[in-house]
Amino acid sequence: MFKNLMGDLKKKEAKSWYMVSVATFYFMYGLIFATWVSRISDIKIALNINDIVLGGILAFIPAGQMVAMAISGLLVSKFGSKKILIIGGLSYGTILALIGLISSLWRLSLGLFFFGMAANMLNIAVNTQGVGVERIFKKSILGTFNGFWSLGGLLGGIISAFIVSVNPKYLFHFVIICLFSIVIVTTMSWSVLPRDEYNSNKVPNSKEKKKIFSRPDKYILILGLIAFCSMASESAVYDWGTIYFKEVINPPQNLLRLGYIATMLSMTGGRFYSDKFIMRFGAETILKTCGILITCGILSATIFPNLVAATFGFFLVGLGVSAVVPISFSLAGKSKIMLPGMSIATVSFIGFFGYLLTPPILGFLADKLSLRWTLAIFSTIGLLVYFLSKKIQNNN
Repeated sequence: MFKNLMGDLKKKEAKSWYMVSVATFYFMYGLIFATWVSRISDIKIALNINDIVLGGILAFIPAGQMVAMAISGLLVSKFGSKKILIIGGLSYGTILALIGLISSLWRLSLGLFFFGMAANMLNIAVNTQGVGVERIFKKSILGTFNGFWSLGGLLGGIISAFIVSVNPKYLFHFVIICLFSIVIVTTMSWSVLPRDEYNSNKVPNSKEKKKIFSRPDKYILILGLIAFCSMASESAVYDWGTIYFKEVINPPQNLLRLGYIATMLSMTGGRFYSDKFIMRFGAETILKTCGILITCGILSATIFPNLVAATFGFFLVGLGVSAVVPISFSLAGKSKIMLPGMSIATVSFIGFFGYLLTPPILGFLADKLSLRWTLAIFSTIGLLVYFLSKKIQNNN
C-alpha cells in the first residue's frame, strides 16, 4: 500500500513538472521571437539598408519556416518531440546570437533562413508536447500554453526596452537571451514528456509497424483552413494595424501602437482563459465565437474610425484569434489517421500561408481601394472561421 501511494505521488509530481516545463518552453519561444522583432529597426540602421532590401531579407525567415514545415513533422514523429524540442530550442537561441555578429547582407539572409527553420522545429515540437500533456490531464490546456508564448512576447518587448537603455548594441541583447534560452533548455528538458502521447485509436500495437506519414483527410484540411483564417487576421493586425491607425485614425504619435497593444493584451488574456471556456462550452462553440469576434472587431475599427472604437475593435480581434490556433492544433492532435507531429505540422503548414499571403493581398487592395475599405472587406474572414467550424463537429 505504501509503495502504491509513493508511486501515485511520483506520477502526480511528474505530471505537474510536464506542465511547468512545457509552459516554460512556450514562454522561451515567445521571448526569443519578441527579442528579434524588437531589434529589426536597429539592424536596419546598423547595416544601412532601405525598406525594399529589408523586406527581401526578412522573407528568408518564412522561407526557412516553410522548408522546415516539410520535415519537422517527420522528425518529431520519427525521433519524438523531446529530442526535436531540445534541438530546436538550442538552435533558435544560438542562431539569434549569431545573427548579432553578422555584418553582410547575404550572411544575414542565410542566418534568418536557418532562424526560421529553428523556429518551426521548436513550434511543432512544443505543440506536440502540449497535445501530449492534454492527453495526460484529459482536459484542454493548449490555450494556456499558447498564453505563455504571448506572455513571453509581451515581456520580451519590455525586456528589450530595458536592455536598450543599458546597452544599445543588439549583439549584447541577443547573447543575453541566448544564454537564458540555453539555461531553460538544459534545466527543463529533463522534465518534459519523455515520449509522445498518441490517440488510442491511432497507435498501433507493438506487433504493428507505425506509419509515420498518412495522407491528410478532410478533417485536417478544414482545421488547416481555420488556422489559415486566424493567422491571416493576426498578420493583418501585425503588418497593417499601426499603418491603419496612422493613416485613418490619426491619433497622437504616442498612441499609434495602441491597437497592436490592445490586440496583444487581449490575445494573451484570452489564451489563459480559453481552456476554461473550451471545457465548459466545447471547442466548436468557442471557434464559432472567435470567428464572430474577429469579424465584429474589424468592422468596429472600420465602420467607426475613431480612437476608442478602433482600439476596442482591435481588442476584439485579439480575443477572437487567441483560441483559434491552439484549438486547431489540439483537435489536429486527436486525428484518427495521423500521428500528432504530422497532423500539427500539416495544420501549421496550411495556416502559415495566412502570414505569407495577407500582407501583399491587403497591400494590393489598399492601393486600388483604400486601407479602410480593404480591412472592412477582410472582416469576412471571421465568418469563414464560423462556417468552417460547423464542419468539424462530426469529426471531433
